[in-house]
Formats: sequence, structure tokens, C-alpha cells
Amino acid sequence: MEELLNKLKIPYKDIKLYERALTHTSFANENNTASYERLEYLGDAVLELVISEYLYKNTDYKEGKMTKLRSHYVCENANFEYSTRLKLNEYLRLGHGEIERGGKYKKAIVADIFESFIGAMYLDLGINDVKNFIYDHIIPLIEDKSIDFFDDYKSVLQELVQTDKKSLEYIIVDEAGPAHDKTFTVEVKIDNIVYGKGIAHSKKEAEQAAARDALTKAQNGVIL
Repeated sequence: MEELLNKLKIPYKDIKLYERALTHTSFANENNTASYERLEYLGDAVLELVISEYLYKNTDYKEGKMTKLRSHYVCENANFEYSTRLKLNEYLRLGHGEIERGGKYKKAIVADIFESFIGAMYLDLGINDVKNFIYDHIIPLIEDKSIDFFDDYKSVLQELVQTDKKSLEYIIVDEAGPAHDKTFTVEVKIDNIVYGKGIAHSKKEAEQAAARDALTKAQNGVIL
């Protein structure tokens, strides 16, 4: 843990907070210690505050647009991106079963620990150090237009289809792999014609991938 904090140039005081921030419930249960869940709750609120202030000070957008943008930058997709860029998952403390299931690379877990890490830093150092950390490590990712944090392609496609009063449905066409690590293939149909295809480790993500595929084709003038 000390190695990680030094790499990230965090002037920590209480290293145990950061250890807890990277402790999954599976490890906590096996070792009778606290997990990251309470810190995650706190970190979510702190992250929302800092990103909200950034958008308020650096844009002239109306409330609705700022809220929508914030939801892109404080979500599972974005938190997963931040966490992996910082290599937080490499320092995760997992139970034996979760290690075997590849917990170090599971999107939900890796996303959660970014928020818990922020929560730990807030308790240890206060809001100003957290803001400096986010401005140093996260804001550059937000300002990098090549990184896509958007994760609700289904809603956009739904709005597009409703405009033309067309039918829209998502169909699972394939399931592969063991029960704990399945891969789902989903097709999105508009008026019974396949317009997009997505593959992911959850039905929800596969549907979003299919919707994104359809929207990409629409933007390129291929469909719709």
C-alpha cells in the first residue's frame, strides 16, 4: 500500500484508511476486518461534489446539461477507467474465492474502489487534497475527448426510435462460458431488423454495447 501511495504522491497520514478502501467484502469476511463499503458511500458524495464544482466553474452550461455530464463522469464506467489508470486494482485485497473468480478485474469491484479510495483520502487529508488529486489525475481524463465515459446508449437509441414510432427490442442470441463468468451476445432489432450487436459479461452491458453499435452506424449514415 505504501508503494501505491508514494507512486501517486499522496502525503498520507493514516495508511490503514487506504488499506480498508481496497479491502473487498470477501477478504473482510475471511479476516474479520472492515471492507470498503462505507468508504465507498462517502467517496461517491465527495467525488460528485468536486466534479460538480469543476463543471460549475469551467462551463456556462445550464443545470440540466451539467447534471447529465456529471452522471457521465461519476458512474461505473468512468470510475472503472479512473481506477485502472491509477492501478488501484493491483492492490486490492480479495478473499480466496474472489481471487479465483478474477475479482481484481471485475468492473463493479474495480469501479467501487475508486470511490472508496477517494473517501479514505477525504477522511485522511481533507477536501483540498482530494481536489488536488482529482485535478491532477482525473480532470485530464475528463478533458481528453478521446475517452468515452458515456454509458446510456439505450436511452439515446430509444429516443431516436420513438421519434419515428418504430419498435425496438433486445434479444440474447448467445450465452457462453461458466456460470460465474458468462459472456452474453445481444442483438438490437428495430422493426424486426438487426441494427446492432454487443458482447459483454452481463446482459445489461451487452445491450448497451448493441445500442452503441446501432448509434455508431446511424452516425455514419449506414442505418436509420
